[in-house]
Amino acid sequence: MRVVYRGLAVVGAVAAVAVALVAVLPSGPDEVAAGPVTAPPAAPSSSGPAPSPVATVRSTPSPGPSLAPGYTAMEALYADRRVPRLTRKVKRMALPKPPRRVVKDTRTGLAVPDMPRPWKTYGAAPFTSKQVLPRKHGARLRGTFVTCPLPIMRQKSARDTALLAARWTLNHHPQGSKITWLASQPVKNGWLLIYRVKYGRHQSRAAVVVMDGGMSKPGLAFVTVPDSQRKQWRDIGRVVAGVRVLG
Repeated sequence: MRVVYRGLAVVGAVAAVAVALVAVLPSGPDEVAAGPVTAPPAAPSSSGPAPSPVATVRSTPSPGPSLAPGYTAMEALYADRRVPRLTRKVKRMALPKPPRRVVKDTRTGLAVPDMPRPWKTYGAAPFTSKQVLPRKHGARLRGTFVTCPLPIMRQKSARDTALLAARWTLNHHPQGSKITWLASQPVKNGWLLIYRVKYGRHQSRAAVVVMDGGMSKPGLAFVTVPDSQRKQWRDIGRVVAGVRVLG
């Protein structure tokens, strides 16, 4: 009988160990044994004050060439201190007679003046046409006249589109450049802006023409001439006067 009792005791001990192992080990090879469970945070008392809602503040987009998230292109333009508001004080400008010879840009649907010497045709990329003035010794900038499909979002009005295009051209001027408007006026199928770009002690004269040439995007003609070549500032009027729809 003692042997029987001893056998039962051993069986009972083995069973107890087995139960303990089942409680500790995970039930499958990919499972992790759970740790101690903490109590959830106490719910706020119904008699206490309700938590204050967090107000959503819409900050002003930072001035710069890029579009701040959540803002329209025009809101970003108005927040850009480099570009002043275009008011009615900015008048139209009488334009001179353009050169007869033209460059046909089939990608924009525009014909633009083929400027006489000292202007010369240059490698267009990344634009679709390009003319430049000879680089002056010691000068970092030189006169440039380019065309391309509109590189910014088209707006409802040609005037607003031209404003955004002028802002975009600051990417092609020295850092810290600021615009002063000189002329603003409608042109056939588009809008023209002429402006001064100041950077430090120097400045350039520049202009943009945004014109619908019948392509998927309007065409942009952009000309800029630094003060180191100020004798060619008069060419800006001749450039913009000669921009027209190809055909």
